[in-house]
Amino acid sequence: PTLSSAPLTVRQLQVDLSHGFARHWHSGDAFRSAYYNALSMSFPYGEQLFIDSVRACLPRLPRTPETENLHTLARDFCAQEATHRHVHTQYNAELQRQGLRNHWEPRSRARYERARHINPMHHLAITAAFEHYTAVFADIVLRPPQMLEGASAEMQQVWRWHALEETEHKTVAFDLYQTLGGSHGWRVRWFLFASISFSTDAMRQTVNNLWHDGTLFKPRTLVSVAQFFFGRPSQGGGWVWLCTRPLLRYLRKDFHPNQLGDPELARTFAQRNAHTWRVVR
Repeated sequence: PTLSSAPLTVRQLQVDLSHGFARHWHSGDAFRSAYYNALSMSFPYGEQLFIDSVRACLPRLPRTPETENLHTLARDFCAQEATHRHVHTQYNAELQRQGLRNHWEPRSRARYERARHINPMHHLAITAAFEHYTAVFADIVLRPPQMLEGASAEMQQVWRWHALEETEHKTVAFDLYQTLGGSHGWRVRWFLFASISFSTDAMRQTVNNLWHDGTLFKPRTLVSVAQFFFGRPSQGGGWVWLCTRPLLRYLRKDFHPNQLGDPELARTFAQRNAHTWRVVR
């Protein structure tokens, strides 16, 4: 396969979420805030699994001049994911203080325990599938500001920094899987598994967040759900229209993550926002 060669920058975001943030931090919208909060609840444990899956398979990759760059990218992938875990652990602690309960993480733990002993290549395929989801979402979040318009500046910073690094390392798990001879059939099967589990877990946790928030059955919440998924992208909605085609590209045998997204968008964002983080390496 054609491997990505772009170096990865490991950044420490200069944001302290321990002082708290508004319950409806996304433009005063209960649903949008609850949905992004649900995603955050999945990250600390999920990203540790991604790190573990890459580390488990990396020893299978011989050290040659041709593979040395992938070894380096895998190391930096793990470092970027570790910084995400730290920030979202802080984020989730504040959600707990606000009275929300994280049910996504225990479900993920139970699911992993049942599959702990399968071939590490299967775990890597699952990681590649979820990384495709995060890359597609990241590309949308980094576009001009509609998706996060109205959100607090601090939370915009968190989500766009996370999106930037997901865009940068989106090829690593996929390239490692392909280079190690991973099966296309299993890659597709695990993508379908990831699609079902992600969609189910995200909506269950969002509903639970709204329940604890007391806004689940309010008409305004239902309007926001419809607009978010099926509305106009120019108004911060239409996620179904924006995501479906790029997500399904993953099923193609000739797919590679670099076929999607706009690298210039990420580069421009990184240049304009370098003052909001400290480069670790």
